[in-house]
Amino acid sequence: MTETPYQQLEKRFKRLSALAEAEAVLHWDLAAVMPRGGARARGEQLAELKAVRHGMLTAPATGELLAAAGAADGLDAWQRANLREMRRRWDKATALSEDLVVALSKAESACETAWRTARPAGDFAAVMPYLEELLDRVREAAAAKAEKQGVGLYDALLDDYEPDGRSADIDREFAEIEAFLPGFLGEVLERQAAAGAPSMPSGPFPRAKQEALGICLMQTLGFDFDHGRLDVSLHPFCGGTPDDVRITTRYDEDDFTPSLMAVLHETGHALYERGLPQAWRGQPVGDALGMSVHEGQSLLIEMQVCRSERFLSYAAPLMREMFGGRGPAWEPGNLYRVYTRVKPDFIRVDADEVTYPAHVILRYRLEKALIGGDLQVAELPAAWNEGMRKLLGLTPPSDREGCLQDLHWYDGAWGYFPTYTLGAMTAAQLFDAARRADPAIEDGIGNGQFKPLTDWLGAHVHAKGSLMSARELLIEATGRPLDPKLFIRHLRARYLP
Repeated sequence: MTETPYQQLEKRFKRLSALAEAEAVLHWDLAAVMPRGGARARGEQLAELKAVRHGMLTAPATGELLAAAGAADGLDAWQRANLREMRRRWDKATALSEDLVVALSKAESACETAWRTARPAGDFAAVMPYLEELLDRVREAAAAKAEKQGVGLYDALLDDYEPDGRSADIDREFAEIEAFLPGFLGEVLERQAAAGAPSMPSGPFPRAKQEALGICLMQTLGFDFDHGRLDVSLHPFCGGTPDDVRITTRYDEDDFTPSLMAVLHETGHALYERGLPQAWRGQPVGDALGMSVHEGQSLLIEMQVCRSERFLSYAAPLMREMFGGRGPAWEPGNLYRVYTRVKPDFIRVDADEVTYPAHVILRYRLEKALIGGDLQVAELPAAWNEGMRKLLGLTPPSDREGCLQDLHWYDGAWGYFPTYTLGAMTAAQLFDAARRADPAIEDGIGNGQFKPLTDWLGAHVHAKGSLMSARELLIEATGRPLDPKLFIRHLRARYLP
């Protein structure tokens, strides 16, 4: 039987997906276990894979098949959505030349490798020429995409992480958060100062025991180690593929609390990847919807669930047993105070959920300015430090705690940062809807039974893949589009009850 144009497209995109998954595992290897001497060869490998995928996607036959499939009848809702997402990828790819795709990939690999040495040393000057080269390539790609999509440079980049997202909407949503934060932060700090600092559990906390505790809680949440791993890297992340999920964290043997929450955060990402629709593996419609939804899953698990009183009442005895802890510092109430302590600090990944949006707003503003040419790379450290002073009253002691702390820009992920706070708002809204829909969810969290929650997320978010837009998904799951007021309500309920 002759295959229809749509069926031929499914085969073509299945192959593209397999190549993308190989690239993802190579990138995990680069970050987690590859020796430094392999960086140049790995950069070449990743660039070649990107070139092959770009060539397959932009081949004239792909465009012809898309046109023929679009004119045909008989597709169901999932197939029509899949065709839409195929066309979205084709539109983006055909905006770029293969030479630019290769140049961009090599610039990303070179800059990331330089960052891995520069960050521990706090040496921005060492990575600056690589970042300048990468930014030039990013701007070039943004300009090509922007012309084809009819949007601005920044929105063309944002669309890669937040499909159909627009900075004008983000500006409005962030303005509501920013107007709320200063006064609220002052009230919270005043209340917590009056209550006194929580008692920090005393270490040391051996890495092996931290890893064992993380694995235990990952399994409790539902992580499947037959389809994933936990490793170490300079910057925590979740990568790999839906059937081979790779989580990384970093450890501090003087304080186990940041690493554990990083593991639980990345587990939220992993549960989403594993829950994507099995029937649509390897097809665009079967992929994660976008990074605000993805970050919504990780922040729902970390912030909404794992920093809650109910979760810590369950986890405290496990922590105490793992580290042989004794005394009031290991009581659930004190651990809740540890994990909800608000303290403006330099490092985003360790920030509390009250000050976290300020970190994101700073990065959002800086990357828009860099993309738009209003800020030069050489001016980034000073601009970063001034932004931190204005937003959080802090000046980083070095660039290690400042503009070198995050991997994203040095890895080519421009337009990603706003999705963190969009994700925090998404998490609050989804968790609110889940608890209203199933009262067993909250009781389950206190008993280490997470299936009611993961079942709800599976049905309303994970299994939807990219069937609909993020706005449509939120309306269907929660009854309304993204609403910052629900995030604000959550913060008030937790920190100023």
